[in-house]
Amino acid sequence: MIIQELVNRIPVIEIHGDVNREVAALVFDSRKITENALYIAIRGTVVDGHSFIASAIEKGATTIVCEEFPETLAEEVTYIQVKDSSKALGRLASNFYGNPSQKLKLVGVTGTNGKTSVSTLLFDVFKNLGYDAALLSTVEIRIGDEIIPATHTTPDIITINKILAEAVEKGCEYAFMEVSSHGIAQNRIEGLHFKVAGFTNLTHDHLDYHKTFEEYLKTKKRFFDELEDTAIAITNIDDKNGPVMLQNTKAEKKSYALKTMADYHGRLLEVDFNGMLLNFNGKEFWTTLTGKFNVYNLLLVFGIATELGFEQDEILQAISKLKRVSGRFETFKSDGGIFFIVDYAHTPDALENILDSINDIRTKNERLITVFGCGGDRDHSKRPEMGNIATKKSTLAIITSDNPRTEDPAQIIKEIEAGVEPQNFSKYTSIPDRKEAIKMAIKFAEPKDIVLVAGKGHETYQEINGVKHHFDDKEVINELWKLMSK
Repeated sequence: MIIQELVNRIPVIEIHGDVNREVAALVFDSRKITENALYIAIRGTVVDGHSFIASAIEKGATTIVCEEFPETLAEEVTYIQVKDSSKALGRLASNFYGNPSQKLKLVGVTGTNGKTSVSTLLFDVFKNLGYDAALLSTVEIRIGDEIIPATHTTPDIITINKILAEAVEKGCEYAFMEVSSHGIAQNRIEGLHFKVAGFTNLTHDHLDYHKTFEEYLKTKKRFFDELEDTAIAITNIDDKNGPVMLQNTKAEKKSYALKTMADYHGRLLEVDFNGMLLNFNGKEFWTTLTGKFNVYNLLLVFGIATELGFEQDEILQAISKLKRVSGRFETFKSDGGIFFIVDYAHTPDALENILDSINDIRTKNERLITVFGCGGDRDHSKRPEMGNIATKKSTLAIITSDNPRTEDPAQIIKEIEAGVEPQNFSKYTSIPDRKEAIKMAIKFAEPKDIVLVAGKGHETYQEINGVKHHFDDKEVINELWKLMSK
């Protein structure tokens, strides 16, 4: 694609050089420059990409997009000055790949908890409805039946457009995308055209990055503020921050709720570990998913599919065929009658939701043993809160290591313990080794007891001092159960 086509509808301050030059690739990491690439110099929090312009040209870049021209301009290079390189990148990427988000019905899902579940459930519902779609989530990226490993909550904007272009090429009509606060803040969704935007909830998380809850809220809201008037925004009005998301949006406004009247209203009629009987907008159906938080997830799926033009009866039929999302309230029963639940819950709200869901189902004759920890190099303020929730709502809480990263696991545990209230001191123990903690839970459990292993869910590794070691909660439970029941 030539530069003149590439910068179409992008606010440019000045261009120096040949605008008919061919661009072979877009690159924002100077180490990945290829011949005739366009290099975008982005100012990061740690590194300024403008420092690498000369190096990028040396390696073969023939077009430079930057906020400030270098002192010396090379004759054989085209320089494009923009106000914000990070924002320009999104629009350049869209143009370079033929604006694929305009050719698909792109759905973005944001919120603290439920983003991955809702995006994945939408992908599966549309598969059940007979449509191929693309999925961009934390757990995996999919184009129809093809699976591409995921590395970030929201991939970079060049990768997103490349995936969406592939989806268009393969005949997909829909794409479902998890939209993280990091992705919004770092302009990783810039230039994308969303048909529907869904909001799940907003609770305490990522304050290591956003610093304050207000900043976190503002970032999430920006996603809705920037929607076009052709889009539809659907929000959870049972969450106090739900209506806030819609305050300044140009999109058509829709709502869903369990507790208040809304465009999409749901009721939980029956629940057990095998599933739930639900009523959405006056229609009853059964699902194998369980837990109150999943009622909200499914209600959002139902609302989005309806807004995309599908009949409500066919949507509910497709929802009824759904299987549980990997690592989200995944249940299995041992030969000895112990009930195991593996869940990704790693925020105070998510942990409380999963524990409340279990306590709503259990008869109280069974004990609830919870194994959990908190990630290292992340928001410290949620640690005592999670210690309080787990010990208050479990028969026994075993505090252990999650992904300590570069932190000392013992120090993380100490911070979790600080939140335990005196009346719950006898209801917890600490075992830093996660495998040993799971072993202790199995040893303590009796038939009919429930063991919740929370925090890692679908993850198959444990990150310690920058090294990822293989660790899968489900594998460890099965391995230990077999060993200990011999």
